[in-house]
Amino acid sequence: MGIKFRLTLMSFLQFFVWGAWLITIATYFFNSPMAAGENAGAKFGAIFSTLALSSLFMPALTGIIADKWMNAEKLYGLLHILYGIVLFYVPQVTDADTLYYVIFAAMICYMPTISLSNSIAYTILKNNDFDVVKVFPPIRVWGTIGFIAAMWVTNLTGSKANTNQFLIAGAFAILLGIFSFTLPKCPPQKAIAADAGLADQLGLTSFKLFGNYKMALFFLFSMLLGGALQLTNMYGDTFLDDFKNNPLYGPESFVVRYSTIIMSISQISETAFILTIPFFLKRFGIKKVMLFSMLAWVLRFGLFAYGNPADGLWMIILSCIVYGMAFDFFNISGSLFVETTTDSKIRSSAQGLFMMMTNGVGAFLGSKISGYAIDRFYTTAEGHKDWHGIWLAFAVYAMVVAVLFLLLFKHEHNPKDVENVAH
Repeated sequence: MGIKFRLTLMSFLQFFVWGAWLITIATYFFNSPMAAGENAGAKFGAIFSTLALSSLFMPALTGIIADKWMNAEKLYGLLHILYGIVLFYVPQVTDADTLYYVIFAAMICYMPTISLSNSIAYTILKNNDFDVVKVFPPIRVWGTIGFIAAMWVTNLTGSKANTNQFLIAGAFAILLGIFSFTLPKCPPQKAIAADAGLADQLGLTSFKLFGNYKMALFFLFSMLLGGALQLTNMYGDTFLDDFKNNPLYGPESFVVRYSTIIMSISQISETAFILTIPFFLKRFGIKKVMLFSMLAWVLRFGLFAYGNPADGLWMIILSCIVYGMAFDFFNISGSLFVETTTDSKIRSSAQGLFMMMTNGVGAFLGSKISGYAIDRFYTTAEGHKDWHGIWLAFAVYAMVVAVLFLLLFKHEHNPKDVENVAH
């Protein structure tokens, strides 16, 4: 097996074992006895927030371990095996509180493997004299394909509303863990100086960027937009699945039966929009591209608010297509902004801070607050959700963030900033 093929397989499985349940866990939860009673939305929001909580500390900790003490591919394999074992326990869970801790344990194992998989691929490609900039993107795109494939498998096997989705993910995670032990060795690089302080080891020196008004404002908007990034992952599939309760459509509706496959259009769109980013950045600049992302989120939510499985199906499809721009444009352009405006000595930790503010703090607050708001304002006494109101509220939120960003964030377009942008 060639190096590139093995890394491609690793990338495919890396996101397959996440995509098998990430989009459909809400459908499972809200169709289970765990959602009975009050505050089901808040309980699910707490469960989903474990992705963000684990992102706050685990990538940094595992990065230090891989840098100083343990081969990256072995650590990666161990984490995936543990992740798979935890997922196998999910079918035994019968209450929301226990599910919170089980999913939290799974996320503690899984979330750091995302950055570890990139580090392993970079190291192996460099050690084998490959051009990383040229070779890595085609390998990484198979990760998104793996995520899409997992969503299709979950839907077509009838697993989107039961615990089989976790068993599928768990089985392939253990296989990935075992497979990773066969990868070329990635020993510790001793990248962190032995006399470095704790702040340097954890990348905390980048926090001084909050003392710069422009950077502080950027990180604030990163957090605010991060609150929206996971909302459709949290609620998109269960929103489509809920049309089964509407007598106009019913459980045999195409949208209800194949909700997860329809949602996978979002990930397909993501792979396409990645290819357009260099053009948009060169033509419009970083600030406008980030603004396009925010406006795309308004469309994403607004189209869901008015879509339905009949004459409004085109809105649901278009919303999924718009997702690619909404998700990619802010993440890529935001990363480039950090790359071109921070000192090289703290650039890596600054990138970590950007990810922490979006996928950590922002996603955590978005998960918790959205769950509370849905319970408080958009759920009837019988437990039915007002999806039209929910998506409109999210659209208004995204619009407010976009307007504030346009008015407050000042950044001059410099074409040289995008000359070396990675796809």
